[in-house]
Amino acid sequence: MSLMPKDQGLYEARREHDACGIGAVVNISGKKDHSIIQYAKRVLLNLHHRGAAGADNVTGDGAGILCQIPHDFLKEETKKIGIKLPDPGYYGVGMVFGTKDAKLRKKCDALLEKAIAHYGMKIMGWRDVPILRDCLGEIALSAEPFVQQVFIDGCGLNKQDMERKLFLARKRAEQLVSKTSSETADDFYISSLSCKTMCYKGMFMAWQLFAYYSDLNDKRFASALAIVHQRYSTNTFPSWQLAQPFRCIAHNGEINTLSGNRNCMQMREKRMECAVLGDDLSDLLPVLTPGASDSACFDNMLELLNQAGRSMPHSLMMMIPEAFGAKYHISTDKRSFYEYHASIMEPWDGPAAMVFTDGRFLGGTLDRNGLRPNRYTITTDGVAIMASETGVVEFPPEKIRSKGRLQPGKMFLVDTEEGRIITDNEIKGKVSRQKPYRRWLNENRIELKGMFETPLLEHGNPDTLTKRMRLFGFTREELQVLLRPMAINGQEPIGSMGADMGFRISSLKNGLLTDALNN
Repeated sequence: MSLMPKDQGLYEARREHDACGIGAVVNISGKKDHSIIQYAKRVLLNLHHRGAAGADNVTGDGAGILCQIPHDFLKEETKKIGIKLPDPGYYGVGMVFGTKDAKLRKKCDALLEKAIAHYGMKIMGWRDVPILRDCLGEIALSAEPFVQQVFIDGCGLNKQDMERKLFLARKRAEQLVSKTSSETADDFYISSLSCKTMCYKGMFMAWQLFAYYSDLNDKRFASALAIVHQRYSTNTFPSWQLAQPFRCIAHNGEINTLSGNRNCMQMREKRMECAVLGDDLSDLLPVLTPGASDSACFDNMLELLNQAGRSMPHSLMMMIPEAFGAKYHISTDKRSFYEYHASIMEPWDGPAAMVFTDGRFLGGTLDRNGLRPNRYTITTDGVAIMASETGVVEFPPEKIRSKGRLQPGKMFLVDTEEGRIITDNEIKGKVSRQKPYRRWLNENRIELKGMFETPLLEHGNPDTLTKRMRLFGFTREELQVLLRPMAINGQEPIGSMGADMGFRISSLKNGLLTDALNN
């Protein structure tokens, strides 16, 4: 499924960059209808220019759709193959990419069944997803997986508990497969495993998604919300697994702090505790999938925070905080929330527009600098559409109730159960007052300012100043040009853009440590 080239010469796969197209459609009332899928299709087709094609001009670099589980459609389809589905919320659906080698695929499927059983659930059966591969180019075909759906009986678990168990089972299955061999790990990927949502995606151009998956064109296939993505190489080389959306999000932009986020998360893994997820969290490690894109890692982290008991808006606020410094006019509660969580989670920073869903809420948010666009339109018949550009769906002027764009650091949210749009102030006001963050800060924060008294510095004999400066590698120029303005005015030193000095390593004379660093 992966066509990613290996690092060679000056090429490093991690240096790939992006410019994706994202879109989201939701019926605010929460009513499921096939028209939402049709709107999503229109959005995706109008974002066609955001994707890229290979040399054959028919191999895309990724497109997909994330939506609610279409219960009525799946109930009728699974009945044909002898599977009787329980009521919605009491079963899960997994979209599984497997190898075309039947023997190896059977081994991977058995490991998934083992992981499902470990968490007290059972598999009711498998369905081969109907596909039409004639639309694909040779490059996409050469990496094409075998696409299946697996149906899991929750054995009486409620929706929330089952969602967590499915999350843990998926992570356990991924570990079991990777431990078997690197060969099976490359040929096994679970696009989604949930009792709320499911994801159809692949190495497509925009129009190929609906041509390849015939399910999406069936009028019985209904959802109240959908997220779509047209991908232009999101910090990785294109592959079937790294097409978006992922399990929670679709992302336009790039996370510039990814290396630091990875390192910090790896540091925390040994000390993680969560009563909701159980005493043994070894199945969740590593939290961030090795070698995955910035968007995939963001999705991994968001999913963990959400399954650990935080709401989706709460988790997004932790990962993409808005600007909350002293000069910004925000409420004390909100500033306390951000300051408190800054000690727990460093920001996932960079130009980013996100659309996200957990099956109930659908929303979008921007990074605090607003370096990626995210626009929305709300119609008179209760449909909200968000995308990385305006005009992705055309409506007569009289059908448009309101429209606008997200501001830096702000959030747009629709609750399909309550049937309403929740404003940024309401979302963040509610989240920031869930716990006494302000009191926790006041009682536990340690201020470094004023902790240490500055000792009185003895300047010594001025007659020997020049000698001592030379001894420690300082010149009069550095004293006057660099140190003087820093000491007197607190200014940044202003120096030359270039230095014509030789490399310090080639000199027999001692120099400043800063000289060595600059060289």
